[in-house]
Amino acid sequence: MATAVPAERDAVARAFPGAAEDVRLPGVLLRRTGAGCDLLAAGVGPALAAASTATALTAAALDGTPYGLVVSAGIGGGFAPEAPLGSLVVADAITVADLGAETAEGFLPVTELGFGTVTHRPPESLVRVVSEATGARTGTVLTVSTVTGTAARAAGLRARHPRALAEGMEGFGVAEAAAAHGVPVLEIRAISNPVGPRDRAAWRIGDALTALAEAFGKLAPALESWNPHDDQ
Repeated sequence: MATAVPAERDAVARAFPGAAEDVRLPGVLLRRTGAGCDLLAAGVGPALAAASTATALTAAALDGTPYGLVVSAGIGGGFAPEAPLGSLVVADAITVADLGAETAEGFLPVTELGFGTVTHRPPESLVRVVSEATGARTGTVLTVSTVTGTAARAAGLRARHPRALAEGMEGFGVAEAAAAHGVPVLEIRAISNPVGPRDRAAWRIGDALTALAEAFGKLAPALESWNPHDDQ
């Protein structure tokens, strides 16, 4: 499970009490829990998240113990009113919002330039199981390299991505690494702030971290009930 920063990793770790072992890989520190999952603070931004996740996936594959699922978890901004502060969002589409080119006619995603991809889709059955277990809303989670700080940019993102519920900075990078290894991916965001004008007084980071920890307390039994073959 990949998070951006240690605070998010530690919030997730509260759902997996017991002994944990730190495993150092090149440029990456994994926390191996006794519950059969590994936690990784992959770093901020899609590039570092992709590199860190790929390192962990490669090390596991070379060790003969490949992962069966990658979860990108953290806090993020929510698009009002659909994703209020403290709520949870599970991505049914992980979309990079700013990978492309600005033109006189507007923004062109990299796919319209004839290469690359802009969206990864988690398994539908997994999204459904996790959403039902945690009470999370489902929709598009955008990955951005620059956090939205104005009403104009928020409106522009919603115009291009009308199903967007949240934005973060790592999900697409984690999904790219998972896709390269043929491993399914899931993204979960707890909403800590509204997407729009930057107002730190309105942030509720503590509440979002608590919501994230509570979600992972319900996640393990949900994953046990998930059948990957349902999407085949």
